[in-house]
Amino acid sequence: MPDFTLHTYDYMVIAGYVIVILWIGLRVSRNTHDTEDYFLASRSLSWPLIGLSLLASNMSSTSLIGMAGSAYSIGISVFNYEWMAAIVLIFFTLFLLPLLLNSRVYTMPEFLERRYDRRARFYFSAFTILGNIFIDTAGALYAGALVIFLLYPEIPFALSVIILAILAGVYTILGGLKAVVYTDTIQAILLLLGALLISALAFGRLDYSWQTVANNVDASMLRLIQPIDDPFLPWPGLLFGVPLLGFYFWCTNQFMVQRVLGARNLDHGRWGALLAGFLKLPMLFIMVMPGIFALFLYPDLPSLDAFTPDIVFPVLLFDLLPSGLRGLILVALIAAIMSSIDSTLNAASTLVTMDFTKLLKPAWNEQQLLLAGRITTFIFMLIAAIWAPIIADFPSLWVYLQSILAYQSPPFVAALLLGIFWGGAHRQAAFWGLIGGHLLSTLLFVANMIFGVIDIHFLYVAPILFVFSSLLIMVISLIKISEHDRTSIEGLLWKANTYKQESKALMDKAWYQNYRIQSAIILAITLLLLIGFW
Repeated sequence: MPDFTLHTYDYMVIAGYVIVILWIGLRVSRNTHDTEDYFLASRSLSWPLIGLSLLASNMSSTSLIGMAGSAYSIGISVFNYEWMAAIVLIFFTLFLLPLLLNSRVYTMPEFLERRYDRRARFYFSAFTILGNIFIDTAGALYAGALVIFLLYPEIPFALSVIILAILAGVYTILGGLKAVVYTDTIQAILLLLGALLISALAFGRLDYSWQTVANNVDASMLRLIQPIDDPFLPWPGLLFGVPLLGFYFWCTNQFMVQRVLGARNLDHGRWGALLAGFLKLPMLFIMVMPGIFALFLYPDLPSLDAFTPDIVFPVLLFDLLPSGLRGLILVALIAAIMSSIDSTLNAASTLVTMDFTKLLKPAWNEQQLLLAGRITTFIFMLIAAIWAPIIADFPSLWVYLQSILAYQSPPFVAALLLGIFWGGAHRQAAFWGLIGGHLLSTLLFVANMIFGVIDIHFLYVAPILFVFSSLLIMVISLIKISEHDRTSIEGLLWKANTYKQESKALMDKAWYQNYRIQSAIILAITLLLLIGFW
């Protein structure tokens, strides 16, 4: 085990980082005057900011901590979530993003209201808020507190959570989305450099010999596609479950989509989303492989009394890096965790303010709504901090995050996909499809996760719920077909004719500005990775 000790240089780097992000929050808050400034960064974000912010928010707890730990335990198949994210983001830029930006909505639930009705908006918003708090924010706080616990075991875990929550909450409360995106950009750069350095140093301990890895690791741990009986990621789950979870996370989850809603135009939104998708592909080498390398470096790690796979990356960090540099990479780790906390807090605040407060208090002016948003951020910060320690009861952080998403997200994915591709999807059908899907979800969760009377992999739960909700929406829609009014939703439906018109416009752009060519390049790289590690 490494020595989890920080020295003077480490503390200086960490202190400098804290000062910088707080300064950014204060600086941005001076130019935050209304809800569009606070929640959508004045709709002025450029594509590099969008792409790096998306990456930083996603790469926090689920990657730096979760990926290396999962690779150490079960192999590189965890990377399937990453390359699938690139595919999902291509789908997002092609079909959904133009509809979102043209509608000028603040939130994803607001888009669902325009497509269906207000009940769908309230229902989706409430579920998203709960997910932002109990899944995303609490998960990030848990990951950060785990690192602090390794450094200072004498500090209570709950106190570490509170410290992180306050630190991220302060600049988020002050500056809103613009502060979040600016700090995320810094965090993404630190994150990539830090993870790359640790991966290179860990591989260096093996004399940079891939043959050494291949000869000493079970071949199944170096394969992306796993058999049907694999307990972590069976291939049918990859084919039918992972895309649904990815679509929900990248295309409907407010804390991710909010950055793209703040894009200055459609091109910047598309380029930013595709940049995030492109940057997901090298994660196999800089965030997953370190977990494989750790099998050689720390074979006795599981014998520790308090072992959890989530400690693998912190162990690599403290064992491989010297003082000073160790502090820099620790900042990258904390930065990644903070980027998720600030993103989810801001997103949850946006949902409450724009989906509930503004509708229930129509007489409130912009300043009152802005204050409500900041107060909401503070309250959610406290709730997430209280819940975070409970995550320790799950096998790993990754299992916690993906399992909960599998039960929560499929009904929303069904309603949104049918809503944009089928004009016949009825507003009544959407609402009851959501209700019915979550009733079945509750039954499956209780039977599977609590009482254990059935044993269904969470990646099979997702397609079951998706199909059930989709069928329910379609059946009720066909019953209600005489009540359809498509004139009010024309701008919210994807049409093949729009694609053809766009093709003509793209002929005037340089090849490197054509998002379809960019998408093709991402698909080609993805295919090469799949072939190489099949």
